[in-house]
Amino acid sequence: MFSKFLAAVLLLGGTAMAAQPLFAQSEAEQSGAQAESAPATETMSDGEAMPAEEIAPAADADSGPADPVIARVDGEDILQSDLVAFIQTLPPQIQGQVGFLMPQLVEQMVNNALVTNAGRKADMAADAEVMARLAQFEDIIIRQVFLQRTIDARTTPERLDSAYQAYLEENPPEPELVARHILVETEDAAKALIVELDGGADFATLAEENSIGPSKANGGELPPFVAGDMVPEFSEAAFAMEAGNHSAAPVQTQFGFHIIKVEERRMTEPPSQEALEAQLREQLAQDVVQDLYAELRERAEVEVLLGRTAEEEPAASESETPEQAEPEADSTNQ
Repeated sequence: MFSKFLAAVLLLGGTAMAAQPLFAQSEAEQSGAQAESAPATETMSDGEAMPAEEIAPAADADSGPADPVIARVDGEDILQSDLVAFIQTLPPQIQGQVGFLMPQLVEQMVNNALVTNAGRKADMAADAEVMARLAQFEDIIIRQVFLQRTIDARTTPERLDSAYQAYLEENPPEPELVARHILVETEDAAKALIVELDGGADFATLAEENSIGPSKANGGELPPFVAGDMVPEFSEAAFAMEAGNHSAAPVQTQFGFHIIKVEERRMTEPPSQEALEAQLREQLAQDVVQDLYAELRERAEVEVLLGRTAEEEPAASESETPEQAEPEADSTNQ
């Protein structure tokens, strides 16, 4: 017997199932930049995503169908794919325990089917409250599908090419360094290592033996970096050096004292359009939606009353101006 808390969670998961994922008011919906539906995933305990097909035991290709029946209620099949969809409606902490909760999950799906069938037999499909909720869901679906189709239609290859060219103009190549460093705690220790380097000692070997930084295992090797990637003191010293040289004096930062060796100076290579495809599409989706909002507002009458006082609202009866209401002087009285 599982806890009342878990039972409540599974029940809520079942009732929320109809509202996932289309009925969830997510940030993606608000921006209109909803990506094409991806395969369902489960969050594992280490934060990585598990493919949906691994949530429930996969059917043997030689022994059964790809989507086997896991239960049957009044002759209606409940499929493994139904179980996977149900799991996606549950909180992450519950999803991480599906291996232990599989029997309870199936039992809850059976309970859900029983309640649904009972509701239909009670003519709940025509109930006013049910119809009202369905109308709300219909509005959300219409909005999302219309937005996504507009995004798809307007995200053309030409616009993607233009967006990529704009990215290249906004992110031109910039100087980049390939370097190593040795980090020590005191200035005297750094000066002593510089003397050894001046005498021909191998930089990588000294880094492995003396550095207190995380890069010591790699002989002090750092990932390629541009000026803004490092703290100012380190960056200024490194970019002032020629390739092949090491620091003539220790460089002090908040982490300690550094000896730097610049191995290569080069310019950054821009990413390919393929590598930026997802980013460009997301950017264009946001642009398309904002353009659509503006177009629709131009063709509609929109009046926002929130925050307006009664005095600020125009009176319906005020059809004449004071000048129009004032009687004209009789010309005979002039």
